[in-house]
Amino acid sequence: MSRRLAVTGGAALAALLSFPVLAQQGHDGPPPDHDGPPPMSAEDQALSEALRARMGDTSTLMQSVPIPESAAECGDTPGYERMLCLIGLLKADIYDDDILKNLQHDYSLAEAENWSNLPAGAFPKRPGVLLGELNIKQRGLVKAIMLEATGHAPDEGFDEMIQTLNADDYINTVSTDYKAGYSSYNTKFAFLGTPGESGTWELYYGGHHMAFANTYTDGKLAGATPSFRGVEPFPYFEMNGRVNEPLTQERDAFATLLSSLSEDQKAEATLEGTYRDILAGPQADDAIPESYEGIPVSKLDDDQQALLLTAIETYVDDISAPEAKAYMAKYTAELPDTYLGFSGTPQVSAENDYVRIHGPSLWIEFSLQSNKSTNKVGNHPHSVWRDRTDDYGGQTE
Repeated sequence: MSRRLAVTGGAALAALLSFPVLAQQGHDGPPPDHDGPPPMSAEDQALSEALRARMGDTSTLMQSVPIPESAAECGDTPGYERMLCLIGLLKADIYDDDILKNLQHDYSLAEAENWSNLPAGAFPKRPGVLLGELNIKQRGLVKAIMLEATGHAPDEGFDEMIQTLNADDYINTVSTDYKAGYSSYNTKFAFLGTPGESGTWELYYGGHHMAFANTYTDGKLAGATPSFRGVEPFPYFEMNGRVNEPLTQERDAFATLLSSLSEDQKAEATLEGTYRDILAGPQADDAIPESYEGIPVSKLDDDQQALLLTAIETYVDDISAPEAKAYMAKYTAELPDTYLGFSGTPQVSAENDYVRIHGPSLWIEFSLQSNKSTNKVGNHPHSVWRDRTDDYGGQTE
């Protein structure tokens, strides 16, 4: 069966309760030629039971949580040194051995690959401490750490993360499925490897519809991907004192780009088949095809190439500005060998609308699919940014 047809249908929430560990296809459930979610191993069952004992259903209110005064000890010069200092403050403030154990892990690629778009209760293998297990001061230090690693533009970087947390808090108000873990309380935060001036470690932040994975080697960013974003409801909702509209900027950038294409260009950019989800999602690290499909970016005029770069920036700007600038320079240099493809409508507003950018390094996907968590008619996006040269910081073990 083709990967592009692998995700369809809508698994009942009961499936999440019976089988917390699902395939990478997400809320849509297993492929249509599969009898159902796979049975859990004894190890997975134990993980699930242990996690459920820790989960909560309250909001972490990360947008309004204050950064503690102690953060001033780390100075006000942004960058890696300040982030290490803040990490030291966070660890020093945690006296619970279990929380420290969940926060700090040894680095392994296998552990780093344990990210997902699923809610907490449906993927207990995620490493990390739950945000809700930390006190307000500690959450404030997590906020300060993430602000060092992320972009600060509206609807990008840390602001996008806040809005994704708010989405889970919103779902918690309309869902009766507590065991799925719909709450910002249940987002995970971890260090894979020991943060420092030397060695390799990953800043891991993940939860429902969110995966952030900055890998550092010897004090430098070695990779900012895989980077997954999704949200439901879409395109906007009100929660925690604000209007939230994450991923509308990505959708709008793609729609503007595709609408600029001539009819001949649209025909060449159109991909065969229907895509009901992204290909290179969680536990699908080998899903990026070697062959290119769509229209070569070299066939786009200067204005259209500028629109394509704007779309790419909505992903790259999720990390800090200096590091985003380096990625954009690389992807701009690779434009002559990059391809644009889409399936569905160029407005990127209907179910199964799908957009892809595929370059020598760059892989971006944006997919609209039917709602799964809110029981409301409509669609919601899954989206991923991957870099084929430095996913997981280029680590192999």
